[in-house]
Amino acid sequence: MNLYKELKLGEKILKNRVVLAPMTRARAGEIDGVINNSAGEYYSQRAGAGLIITEATQISDQGKGYSFTPGIHTGAQVEGWKKVTDQVHKKGGIIFSQLWHVGRMSHPSFHLDGKPVAPSALEFDASVWIYNKEKEQGEMVPCPVPRELSLEEIKAIVKDYGRAARNAVRAGFDGVEIHGGNGYLIDQFLRSTSNIREDEYGGSVEMRLTFAKEVLEEVAAEIGEERVGIRLAPFITQRGMNCPDALKSIIKLAEYCEEIGIAYIHLSEADWDDAPLVTTGFREELRRVFSGIIIVAGNYTKDRGEMILEENYADLIAYGRSFITNPDLVEKFKLGIQLRDFDSDTLFGGGDRGYTDYL
Repeated sequence: MNLYKELKLGEKILKNRVVLAPMTRARAGEIDGVINNSAGEYYSQRAGAGLIITEATQISDQGKGYSFTPGIHTGAQVEGWKKVTDQVHKKGGIIFSQLWHVGRMSHPSFHLDGKPVAPSALEFDASVWIYNKEKEQGEMVPCPVPRELSLEEIKAIVKDYGRAARNAVRAGFDGVEIHGGNGYLIDQFLRSTSNIREDEYGGSVEMRLTFAKEVLEEVAAEIGEERVGIRLAPFITQRGMNCPDALKSIIKLAEYCEEIGIAYIHLSEADWDDAPLVTTGFREELRRVFSGIIIVAGNYTKDRGEMILEENYADLIAYGRSFITNPDLVEKFKLGIQLRDFDSDTLFGGGDRGYTDYL
């Protein structure tokens, strides 16, 4: 069965083709951004995966957009993640950190001036999950109009990515995945619907790629291209991402990924009922321009994962919700054991219930 074949990723050998997808769980300190003490158990329980990709982890205070999400830009945060990577490695797992800057997908409470940042100051329709102290519960709240980043700030953010990658290696991670999809900062630079700049970071498709290219180059220079992946979401149009030339941008960025030799591209595919489908033509074009590893994620089943591996449109299959409620997912796939249902009530925030208590 294709799901259980080994695969070389950079200098690592993955024991199977199953990936724990990055899934925000909102179980870090709200003020210090330190991952909680149960995270090591949570991730190590899922070390049966060939590759673990952590929840999105902000590269700076400015990059935060949701309550209780972890960072990797302070010493305390690095020390917190060391406990996680140690436990995963003791179980024989391989783990990458997903580096994140949310850009405009944020809330005023996280910013001293009350303004999230973005390529351009445009109104858009999106919400983020924020903990309401008065109600003592989390809730989705709308995002405000952001402020436009200056050139100096953009250059500083590129350096923040490099510093975060270096911190990830210090924390024991085997590599990093740059979050370049789902309407977050890198994606915002890629799309004409969120980037109307007229300087070196906006305008044509090529110019809108500049920020992503600089981030990739910076991170690869810090830790080596064989330790770097990027997540992209070409067919996801929510959060003001309905750009008419999005696919062209993604393919051109994939060509650059090939040029600098990063380890993988991870496609975040829409997973709701009436979502746009990833076309065969796009999959074939991506294979043509990028010779590295391709990961796909988007409500895949075991059978559908096997099928896309067989068709050679992907090398690894990432599972999210099914892996949350089934830490032994790989073994259950092998034995044909029925999976537990996903419980959305314990997804964000809280303690160990719905986090580490599924075994």
